[in-house]
Amino acid sequence: MEVEDWETSSAELSDTEANLKDTNDEDLYYTPGSLPKLQFRSDISKARWDDEMGMAEVVEKKGKLWTTTGIVRNGKIYCSIEEILFLAELGALLLLDDKDIHFSLKDIYGKTVDEKNGCCWELFEVYRHLKSLGYIIQRHGVPWSMKGIKSNCNFDSFQGTSENNGVIIDTELKDSAVVVESLSNLQVDELRPNFDIYLPNSKFRKTSPGDPAFLLCLIRGSPPSKAKFEALERQCGQAPLKFCHVDQGRVSFFSFKRVDLPVLP
Repeated sequence: MEVEDWETSSAELSDTEANLKDTNDEDLYYTPGSLPKLQFRSDISKARWDDEMGMAEVVEKKGKLWTTTGIVRNGKIYCSIEEILFLAELGALLLLDDKDIHFSLKDIYGKTVDEKNGCCWELFEVYRHLKSLGYIIQRHGVPWSMKGIKSNCNFDSFQGTSENNGVIIDTELKDSAVVVESLSNLQVDELRPNFDIYLPNSKFRKTSPGDPAFLLCLIRGSPPSKAKFEALERQCGQAPLKFCHVDQGRVSFFSFKRVDLPVLP
């Protein structure tokens, strides 16, 4: 197998390259691997954290950031912990508890590093890195919207477990907890696609996102064996599969290609 490596380092960025101006538009991208500073904005959204769900419901939506952020169920937007932290670092989102008390940025970091909400710190660094470049990112196996998805349709569960495969989709989803039931139980160490990655697209719509450019899988430790890689590749079907690794804040991306060696005489 041949390894294709494309990596960047956050250490290569200057402070000025990471600054955002006060705007409602989402067409603002960081340079590769930048670490955004806490920003002061006028278009601040608010979301209320649901500890049981491991997500937050957006209760006050401002700006166009939500065009490519959060899943839509019953007319409501729910955002994951990595989305919350990314927007909180930009100063674009305030996270509230059930008593409308604001979470500090430190508190939100804690919800990420404890790995109880379907995300780990490495995955967040990958999310932040790609999101800063303008890529559109969604957790693998979780539809952006239920619109257009027919009842009795199979889709890949977020956990990828057999008991969730072939689930009957209720397009109304009266119980919103069903939407994110699998998210809080995600095993971040499991070798599986973590994110669906879409190229930057100003015309992106959650109701018709199209196919992702590639699926991304986080690797902790050694690369997968050939058998594991081929099994994962079969699971992903036709979607291109890439891997990522995080080492001391440095995010690296790579993929494997089969190479036929010449037969020696």
